[in-house]
Amino acid sequence: MSIRPFRDIKRRKTKEINVGNVKVGGSNPITVQSMTNTLTTDIKATIKQINEIQSEGADIVRVSCPDESSSKALKEIVKHVDVPLVADIHFHYKRAIEAAENGASCLRINPGNIGNINKIKEVVKAARDNNCSIRVGVNAGSLEKDILEKYKEPCPEALVESALRNIKILEDENFDNLKISVKSSDVFLSIEAYRQLSKVTDYPLHLGITEAGGFVPGSVKSSIGLGTLLLDGIGDTIRISLSDNPVEEVKIGNEILKSLNLRERGVKIISCPSCARQGFKVIETVKILEEKLSHIKTPITLSVIGCVVNGPGEAAMTDVGITGGQKGNNMLYLSGVQSEKVLTKDMIDKIVVEVEKKASKLIDK
Repeated sequence: MSIRPFRDIKRRKTKEINVGNVKVGGSNPITVQSMTNTLTTDIKATIKQINEIQSEGADIVRVSCPDESSSKALKEIVKHVDVPLVADIHFHYKRAIEAAENGASCLRINPGNIGNINKIKEVVKAARDNNCSIRVGVNAGSLEKDILEKYKEPCPEALVESALRNIKILEDENFDNLKISVKSSDVFLSIEAYRQLSKVTDYPLHLGITEAGGFVPGSVKSSIGLGTLLLDGIGDTIRISLSDNPVEEVKIGNEILKSLNLRERGVKIISCPSCARQGFKVIETVKILEEKLSHIKTPITLSVIGCVVNGPGEAAMTDVGITGGQKGNNMLYLSGVQSEKVLTKDMIDKIVVEVEKKASKLIDK
């Protein structure tokens, strides 16, 4: 149960591609990605982190392959994970070939950085032979020398020209199983580059504000940049780039999509910031509930409001709701209807039980 969105986002129509068993673009849901920060050669640690990232709700995970031992480690890693892996490749074409042959579902490359046309042909052949897609990853910090000289500095036009140049390299080899990104650490530069690119290509776009920073500033920058583009209907897959645990990137990515009604996954908590009117400690309660309900993947709405000013109205629009009352007597709402009074000491356990019951009913349907 939830209120009807005030605005439905009309997504830009793009070509559909496959990243392993995940479809990206077209009418498919927007996917969330993250990237491991373990040494890929530390196979055990990398597998553990990939599974943690996936458990949080990632659809695709990227791993770095800077050397031969890393790209060859993929062969063992893919045996222990069931999420598509993107191999992050820079410069050396052999790493791309090895990654494709050892189980990568996608290669993140800049074809222009790979070398001569014969090397590019070999990479494309390896991708095609192994049913591997390619992400053309353009970054404001590593533009081609001639493009940078032409525009004097990174700008939207420079990023788009680089993207189109690299797309053409692949298309000349009759390869079109690809997606594109044009990232910058500057929010406005990124937004404009993606807007311009979306007008000249129908390949799926991977959104991101690169090197966004720590958890708080990076989350804010990414929310503004990606949120603006997603509201415009631009974007098929996203990654939040934070100087933090990759699991946090997935949390923020999913929250951005949930806030725009572009994805339904897990418990969506509507809660007040708390004030002197609160009938229970809202902030502490929400933190505990976030932890206790993190295992639920079924889309459910939960309102946690400390008083009766806005509580009943919010509860009327959520699957489960709790509104603070006097002397620890709080009102529980189920599907928008008053159910029973619950003492503060019993409240958290009662909410968890009711949310789990609701999730179970929805799964049975």
